[in-house]
Order: sequence, then C-alpha cells, then structure tokens
Amino acid sequence: MKLVFAAASPFVRKVHVVLHETGLLEEVEIVPVATSPFDSPAEVVAANPLGKIPALIRDEGPSIYDSRVICRYLDDRAQAGLYPQARLWEVLTLEATADAIMEAAISIVYEHRFRPPEKVYDGWCDAQWGKIDRAVAALNARWMSHLNGPLDAGQIAVGCALAYLDFRHGERNWRKGNDALDDWFAVFAEREAMRATRPE
Repeated sequence: MKLVFAAASPFVRKVHVVLHETGLLEEVEIVPVATSPFDSPAEVVAANPLGKIPALIRDEGPSIYDSRVICRYLDDRAQAGLYPQARLWEVLTLEATADAIMEAAISIVYEHRFRPPEKVYDGWCDAQWGKIDRAVAALNARWMSHLNGPLDAGQIAVGCALAYLDFRHGERNWRKGNDALDDWFAVFAEREAMRATRPE
C-alpha cells in the first residue's frame, strides 16, 4: 500500500498515527507530495479525483480517500478495535467533531495563504474560530470520560486536531478555559505515535 502524504496535514497525521497504533506502518510506503487547493499533483489526482489528501493506494483494489474512510479500513485490516461496537456512535461523533475542528482551522490558514492581503476576510476567520472554540469547549465539558477511556479513533482524531491548533493557531490559545482537555492532551501528545508524527 502507498499513502499519499503531506506531514503538515492534520488529516494525514491522523492516518499516520493510526498506522503506528495498529502496527501497519511497515506495510505502507509513504509518498510525500506538495499540494494546495489550486495545484494538485498528478499522483494525488490519480489517487483521489478531488485532489485531496490523504489517499491510500491499495494493491488489492481502488484507492480510498477521506481520512475517516482510511482509518476505518486500517482498523478493520489490523483488527485493532479503534472503532469498538459498544461505543461506535460516540467514537464516530468524536471523530467528526475533531475533523470539523481541523476543517475550520485549515480554512483560516487558507484564507491568509491563498488570498491577497487586501481580500482576507477577518469575519470569515473569526466565524471559523467560533466553530473551533465551541467544539473545544464541548470536548472539555462533555467528552472527558470518553477521552480518558481506552484508546479509540475518536481520541486519535481529537489529539491530531488539538495538535494542529497548536501548530497553526497557537496564538489563539484553545486551552483557555479548557483545563481538563489541556491536561488530557498533555499526556496524549506524548504517546509514541503522536511523537513520531509531529510535523517539523
């Protein structure tokens, strides 16, 4: 298998962490690419017609894409139990919440990176951060018992989302007022899989 890969992407990192946690890393060749909303290399488009990463090129079937699909596939392949049936809907909801945090955070980055400075819309960025702020507060208020439970895909997604906020939006300080989540992340971020996948 081959993973179409960019280290700075939190969605790619989520898959990369799952590869580490499931013991499948040695089965996958990492294919680094440089991509943007305006420029998708041919190898990315060949794996995903939307030109987005991550994408997993399989030997036994067509490429699959979207980090949630890839993570479910890898978990099933390894029988790792990252999507336990007993709490499946909670895991999927937690993963969806984390992915939405990532999407909003990337949207802010793109607003500044790909628009001329005079066309950057601060109101858009503030609205995206509002989504992030509400989601992080909800994690802190409602999800700590789950986050402190056995490892699952929801925890991995949340860990990667919070790490991306530190990586790209540290000045906004998601930790303020979210002490329980901050304490959890301080421990989770030191997992071997998280340490091994930190972007430079």
